Amino acid sequence: MIDKHLIEAQNASRHADLEADYDALGTRLARRGVDIEALTTRAAGFDVAVPSWGTGTGGTRFARFPGKGEPRGIMDKLDDCGVIHALTAATPRVSLHIPWDKEDPALLREKAEEVGLGFDAMNSNTFQDQPDQAHSYKFGSLSHTDAATRRQAVEHNLECIEIGQQIGSTALSVWIGDGSNFPGQTSLSRQFDRYMEAMGQVYAGLPDDWRLFSEHKIYEPAFYSTVVQDWGTSLITAQELGPKAQCLVDLGHHAPNVNIEMIVSRLIRAGKLGGFHFNDSKYGDDDLDSGTIDPFRLFLVWNELVELEDMPGLNLSHMIDQSHNVTDPIESLIVSAIEIQRAFVQASLVDRVALEGYRTENDALMAAATLRAAFRTDVDPILQMGRLRKGAAIDPVAAYRSSGWRAGAAKTRPAVAAGGGGIV
Repeated sequence: MIDKHLIEAQNASRHADLEADYDALGTRLARRGVDIEALTTRAAGFDVAVPSWGTGTGGTRFARFPGKGEPRGIMDKLDDCGVIHALTAATPRVSLHIPWDKEDPALLREKAEEVGLGFDAMNSNTFQDQPDQAHSYKFGSLSHTDAATRRQAVEHNLECIEIGQQIGSTALSVWIGDGSNFPGQTSLSRQFDRYMEAMGQVYAGLPDDWRLFSEHKIYEPAFYSTVVQDWGTSLITAQELGPKAQCLVDLGHHAPNVNIEMIVSRLIRAGKLGGFHFNDSKYGDDDLDSGTIDPFRLFLVWNELVELEDMPGLNLSHMIDQSHNVTDPIESLIVSAIEIQRAFVQASLVDRVALEGYRTENDALMAAATLRAAFRTDVDPILQMGRLRKGAAIDPVAAYRSSGWRAGAAKTRPAVAAGGGGIV
C-alpha cells in the first residue's frame, strides 16, 4: 500500500495553496447562494467502483503492449485497486470478472479487507472460450442454437452469483457478444427468444437481495447484428425478466451521436436504470479515460442523474470500465475517478430553480447558459479538500509517482511479453 506518511508529506506542500483556492471559490459560490461546505460534504460522499481488469494494460484487436509491474492475478489487482482508493478516497469497491478473477472467496475477502476494499457487481464472461469448457461460444452463448451451450453459459452465470454471495456482492452484470456477422446467419427473433429463455434461468437463480444488470452494446464482436444491441432491447429484457432486472448503460456502447442523457431519463422513468460503466469515446467503444474526450457529455449525463436523484427506488451502481493501452492503468483510473466525481459535483451546482423557471418560460438560451455556468465552474478545490479531509492525496497522481509504486511492483512481478490482440 501507499505509505500514509508520503501522502501527508505531499499534502503538506500543497495545503496552503489549497486553502487559498478553497476560500476564493467559497466566496464566489456564496454570491450564487451555494454553500461550499455542503458541496464538499456531498463530493466526499461520492464513490465509483473500479474494474479489476482495468488495472492491467489493455489492448486492441491488433496488439497489446504490457507495461512494467503488470498484475499477475487478482491479488495483485486488489493491491493496485487499494492504491487507487488510498489516493482518491473515491473508489472503495472493486468489480470482479469471472473466470479472470476466480479465486477462493475466503482469500478474496481477506485480501480486500487488507487493502480497505469491498466488492461491487460481478461480471460474467461468455464472450471467450476457456480451456476447460466443453462447448465453444464462437457462435453465441446464452442465445446459441445448441441447448447444451446455452446451459453451459447459464451455469457460468449462476457460478458468478454463487461466488459473489460469498464475497458480499449483490449484483450480476451480463454482457454477451452474441450476434451475427452476415445477413441470414441467424433468425433475429428466435435468437432473442433463446437469449430471454436462458436469461430467465439466470434470473431465477438470483438471491432475494440481488439485482441483474442487462448491458447493451451496438456492435462488436458481432458486426451485422447484436442480440442486445441498444437500450430498447435492454429495457425489454429487464421488463420481461422482472423487478430485480435493470439496465446498465456503458457510455461507449451506443451509436455515434446518440443522446445518452435522454436514455438515462427514459430508463429512470421506467424504473429500470441500474447503473453505469463510465468511460469516454471518440468513435465507438473506445474505452478511453472518462472525461478526456467529451467532458460536457459526461456532465449532461450527471445533470439528469442529479435532477432525478430523489426518484423513489433509484439505486444506481457506478463503475469505471476502460482499457488503458498507453498509460499506467493506476494513473488512468485515478484520473477517471476524479473526472467522474467532478462531473457529479458540477451537476450538483446547477441552479435548479432558475433552470426550471427558464424552462417554464421557454427561454432556451438562458436554460442552456444555466447548465454552462455550472459546467465551467472549476471545482478542483472542492474535490481536493474532500480528499484531504478523508486522508487521501490533494494531488493523487503526483503522490503516486512520488511513491515509486510502479517501479516497486516491477521488481516483484515478472515482466509480461507483448502479445497479440485482445482487450485485456
